[in-house]
Amino acid sequence: MIRQITATFSQWICVALLLAILGTGTTIGAPLAHADEPRWGFGSGLGLTAGTVHNTVFTLAFSGDYYLDRNFSVGPLMQLSPMSDLFQISFAGVARYYFRLNHGINLVPFTGIGLIHADLDRGTGPGRIDRNDTSWYIPIGASLEYQASHNIALTSTLIVNLHDINLSPSLPENDQTSVALLFGFRFGH
Repeated sequence: MIRQITATFSQWICVALLLAILGTGTTIGAPLAHADEPRWGFGSGLGLTAGTVHNTVFTLAFSGDYYLDRNFSVGPLMQLSPMSDLFQISFAGVARYYFRLNHGINLVPFTGIGLIHADLDRGTGPGRIDRNDTSWYIPIGASLEYQASHNIALTSTLIVNLHDINLSPSLPENDQTSVALLFGFRFGH
């Protein structure tokens, strides 16, 4: 038990340090953006996440962007799966780089680090499963965007989620990866 508490505490410290480093980078890099450019943006997405402890689930995603320059941003990414027996939420600090291609098409790879929490409540009686776990979380993905106007883009995003959800002894297998496919909008820069 003490070993588990120590491991969880170590994970929280690593995440806090990373967020502090990202925050410091944002503060130091702030002068890189031009004064006449908007510095904030946000996005949302709707889609499915496959490979969770409850197979494929409906997912909502929200993100924020602080643009250090026209092609680089940092900000939060949250994915929420509130459906059925599984409630799963993840939150990460993410860095994005915008490759601006021809005809209003943008390719936006990103990665980050944060936390994920899964709560599975399935069935009734003696076979009932009511377990939850919190783990480190690394999203790695890319968005393909169509720039509909100067500050609105239509997006399709593929995210590989790396984590280590452990709901044992109820479920013998660990949930270590999932893949999300989302469609949505991005407002801002």
